[in-house]
Amino acid sequence: MTAPPLTLGGLRRQLATRFSAAGIDSPDLDASLLIAHALGLEPGDVRLRGADPLAPDALPRIEALAAQRLSGVPVARLVGEKEFWSLSFSLSPETLVPRPDTETVVEAALMTVTDRTAPLHILDLGTGSGAILAALLVELPAAVGIGVDQSEGAARTARDNLARAGLQGRGTVIVGDWASALGGGFDLVVSNPPYIPSIDIVGLAIEVRENDPLAALDGGADGLSSYRIIAAEAPRLLKAGGHLVLELGIGQEAEVAALAGAAGLAITGPARRDLGGIPRALVARRS
Repeated sequence: MTAPPLTLGGLRRQLATRFSAAGIDSPDLDASLLIAHALGLEPGDVRLRGADPLAPDALPRIEALAAQRLSGVPVARLVGEKEFWSLSFSLSPETLVPRPDTETVVEAALMTVTDRTAPLHILDLGTGSGAILAALLVELPAAVGIGVDQSEGAARTARDNLARAGLQGRGTVIVGDWASALGGGFDLVVSNPPYIPSIDIVGLAIEVRENDPLAALDGGADGLSSYRIIAAEAPRLLKAGGHLVLELGIGQEAEVAALAGAAGLAITGPARRDLGGIPRALVARRS
């Protein structure tokens, strides 16, 4: 008796079972995303067309993607993009995968803005994919911004993402060593800098440790190297009354606040917490 053809729904369930057994957090979603990517579909179509038979020549492509996922490669790396702030961002080897925790930085930055129609000037240090800068420019339609990254590859990716979001006329991305080549005059400076202590890199999840760029993770011996540079530069970068918003690693709030305070900035309150309850976004103000 001939076995019934494998359907999209059947394959999705098979992959989800394998991903679940491997300890992957979102097995069904990951299965849908990989199948959709291999077949050129929208992820929701995998469920809607679950009864459709799978073309025999598609299975090797999907199995190759599944093998990479099981080896620890994140889905976002496999499909080449990630959603952040309801926008889609292309990735490259030089950029982090934008994470939901980082949306807390966008939220905290927007809380500092009293008039969202004002012509603000924004600086995003270590812009990576450009996710934070793009999200802020979308929410602040009269604002303009500059993203800075030490990596030419990351800068190219950020430029492409700004163009993809229709923001190329308001956002510029340059290659530089933090803000060393820039003058002041910014209303808002934001950053998700490298903040993992060097010794802790080996203990990160394989999805991060072996797939994210080390330069975007390693914060030096105590995880604070980048914060020291940014805190020292912030007073000259910010306008009077301007705000600095920094993403924090776990347990870093007091130390980063002390660095900002020593530079003459005023901490506006406790760090904004992410959805997991972790203090994630610290806000400081230049008087």
